[in-house]
Amino acid sequence: MASLPPIDVPRGATGEGAFDAPAEELRGVVFETLLRLGDDSLVLGQRLGEWCGHAPSVEVDLSLANMGLDLIGQATLFLNAAGEAEGQGRDGDSLAFRRDVLDFRNCWLVEQPNGDFAQTMARQFLFSTWQKMLFEHLTASSDETIAAIAAKAVKEVTYHAELAAEWVVRLGDGTGESRRRMIEGLDWHWRFVPELFEMDEIAAKAAECGIGADVAKFRADYDARIRAVLAQATLEPPADQRPILGGRRGHHSEHLGHLLAVMQYLPRTYPDATW
Repeated sequence: MASLPPIDVPRGATGEGAFDAPAEELRGVVFETLLRLGDDSLVLGQRLGEWCGHAPSVEVDLSLANMGLDLIGQATLFLNAAGEAEGQGRDGDSLAFRRDVLDFRNCWLVEQPNGDFAQTMARQFLFSTWQKMLFEHLTASSDETIAAIAAKAVKEVTYHAELAAEWVVRLGDGTGESRRRMIEGLDWHWRFVPELFEMDEIAAKAAECGIGADVAKFRADYDARIRAVLAQATLEPPADQRPILGGRRGHHSEHLGHLLAVMQYLPRTYPDATW
């Protein structure tokens, strides 16, 4: 983590243990936590936007677009807050459009290609189920900004998780073709789930200070929810695979670079443009 100039403790970071760390270190933890939250939503929102005009039906097209807009809205709030915490003059647009791929802190799951509709719904189901539980915990964050954004966003991602679960059941317990595609989609994304529950040094410090969530606390609830929906879809959970980690530290697949090349094209081509 890059060294940051010493400042006052961020507004709202007043939970138990929040003042045990030096202000500079705490500021860095807040900044990194906000980046991870914002980048997850930003990258998945961009992925869902790729479906515009290509979804199986008009209704599904609108659903995916609305979910993408929800996620972009969350990303805007988180990344603007990250820029304020960093104190280097960067806002949400700068963080979204002017960072290199190695500076992104999203998990691997959200950057995976859409594939077919079943693969997209498998990804959404696995991620949104986790994100809903995460935001429920973050509503109690000692950082007022994170708590407020989570309280608003949890209502949105609850819908995302429910819609994705419905499609997992419809496709998994549907035709032979839809079942096959859903099984393949789940198999593709299953190896990225462990990263959602990784507690590295930043995550552990954020949880200790009350800023972030200890994701290990809801792993059992997550597994139970996933298995319940798969049982309803008459599907077995995929076999465990070697987990893919590193997104939180800037190690990404080639897919993220391709996504950012499209997403960042206009602001990098026209650096003086305003939005």
